[in-house]
Amino acid sequence: MARIRLERLTKSFGNVTAVKGVDLEINDGELLALLGPSGCGKTTILLMLAGIYRPTSGDIYFDDERVNDVPPKGRGVGLVFQSYALYPHMTVYDNIAFPLRLRKTPKEEIDRRVREVARIAKIEEYLQRKPSQLSGGQQQRVALCRALVKEPELLLLDEPLSNLDARLRIETRTEIKRLQRQLGITTILVTHDQIEAMTMADRVAVMRAGVIEQLSTPLELYNRPANLFVASFIGDPPMNLVSMEYRVDGGTPQLANADFSVALPPEARAGMEKATSSQVVLGVRPEDLRVSSQPVDGKPAGEVYMLEPLGRDTLVDVRVGQQAIRALVPGGTPIRVGDRVWLDWDMDRMHLFDARTEGRLPVSAGGERAQAAGA
Repeated sequence: MARIRLERLTKSFGNVTAVKGVDLEINDGELLALLGPSGCGKTTILLMLAGIYRPTSGDIYFDDERVNDVPPKGRGVGLVFQSYALYPHMTVYDNIAFPLRLRKTPKEEIDRRVREVARIAKIEEYLQRKPSQLSGGQQQRVALCRALVKEPELLLLDEPLSNLDARLRIETRTEIKRLQRQLGITTILVTHDQIEAMTMADRVAVMRAGVIEQLSTPLELYNRPANLFVASFIGDPPMNLVSMEYRVDGGTPQLANADFSVALPPEARAGMEKATSSQVVLGVRPEDLRVSSQPVDGKPAGEVYMLEPLGRDTLVDVRVGQQAIRALVPGGTPIRVGDRVWLDWDMDRMHLFDARTEGRLPVSAGGERAQAAGA
């Protein structure tokens, strides 16, 4: 196993800096996800860990050994790419055995290791098949076995599920997580899919433009996003984000725009003083909203613009004035496009962000209370 440490890690390509002074520590046996949009630097970090890219500056440590100058073959790394990269003319057995044969490992040891990883990955019955005779999920498990058979200290997964259909993605991510837990290998997963990151990882590093915006457990990311970018990236369907203005009316702090207002408790004033201006962004997740067909005193009203049945739930698009707000309601809820409805949300689950800095304000979710009121 290995504990990984990155210190001020930077990688530039000409005038473009893909990774900007990243500090990160990955615990021994942990599965950490690097999550972010295309071009954010996550794969560049992975390739520097593998030794394929050399850092422009900064250091990489495996345990306490600086490995900047160690070649890929000397790092004890297993790498699984988005494409399975299997040799089509070889059997599954030979594909898995290939890296050991390059090392001139004894034949008996190769056989033992190949059969052991195949047993763990539950592909023993496919060892004599060719890759073309396997499903996408089975091929991905073969690629994973080829990385595991080397008994790596560090396992690197670069978008390993991107080529699979929706059902296979669920099955394969479960298998990868099971294997990682069973073997206890320190693992780094690169993905742009927040569901993959949230369901598989112990911790998630959300990246944007070469820097880590937030490093937290999946639940912490969901419940307390550090800024607007993380709030908008984490959650499916995404968080509702509405521009508001902070003001004090008759001694009562409140947020308001042209369509509705939110009255805050007096104790919220201290937190709002940390805002750099009166402009803030209110965030509410669709699952924290309730939709009522009957008037609710002091709550904003709107018109149902669109319904998206999802089976267990229905996603309801409600237009409150010029604001589009989406709510999740139980499937089968008697509601139709054009209905007038009232929105009621759990104000202790709301999130507030500084519109200028995009940082989280300390009057958001986690117990702070407020009361919504119609404008």
